[in-house]
Amino acid sequence: MAPAVFGTGVPAVDGIRIGIGGWTYAPWRHTFYPQGLVSRRELEYASRRFSTIEINGTFYGARRASEYAQWREQTPPGFVFSVKAPQHITQRGPLARCGKAAWAFLNGGLAELGDRLGPVLWHMPPSRLFDADDLAAFLDLLPRTLDGRPLRHVLEPSHPSFLDPRYIEIARAFGAGTVVTDAPDMPAIGDVTGHLVYVRLMRSRVDLQEGYEAAELDAWLQRLRLWSRGEQPADVPRLVEAPTAQGTPEVYAYFIGGAKQRNPAAAMALIARLLRH
Repeated sequence: MAPAVFGTGVPAVDGIRIGIGGWTYAPWRHTFYPQGLVSRRELEYASRRFSTIEINGTFYGARRASEYAQWREQTPPGFVFSVKAPQHITQRGPLARCGKAAWAFLNGGLAELGDRLGPVLWHMPPSRLFDADDLAAFLDLLPRTLDGRPLRHVLEPSHPSFLDPRYIEIARAFGAGTVVTDAPDMPAIGDVTGHLVYVRLMRSRVDLQEGYEAAELDAWLQRLRLWSRGEQPADVPRLVEAPTAQGTPEVYAYFIGGAKQRNPAAAMALIARLLRH
């Protein structure tokens, strides 16, 4: 039998939120979810173990407004989703021509998440090279609010051509965040370009119960804490030495990819460290 009560949720600490990508994955039914938990209650359970979850399903197809409303209702107060924008927007042709598709996605029901709506992630595929004018035109098309709430946009470059100081200048000019990742095949960009830091950790390993070595989790906690104070970790590469965004940013960290079956354990291990220290 599934438990009747799952708890009140995990708070953000000093603006730091930690979670996973998605909540539906078959192996998690044996490694994370309680025995007997029905699938329709998986989000209800997961949202009380993490302070944030990245919605990945939106990357592959549109969702109905009613689904967003259900997800809001199943999560506790203080919980926040990030949402991965559809791949068809950023993977086909010039970005400057994608304004209509971007607006259709953003106004296609996301507002139903209400105060559960956090950052919107725009993934740039490995085939997309950095084009300063095209990127600036795209960012200029993106709305800054949705139903009166601020929209926070995050970019995830995949091609090494984004390792260009001009990219940092453009992202900062529009207040768009940039993904920080430990993936070996992704550009390493540690510059804070928006009013949030968005970390995607992709190197969990199946031979480790918590996905990462204890020392690795300790190191990531230290980096998250520095970012939350408006400081810069010395061991994360930057493209420019100019000051980072003003103020203390929100920090989002997701365990996603790698040995996916280990990601909930990795996220909970990092949360335990955050709450303990």
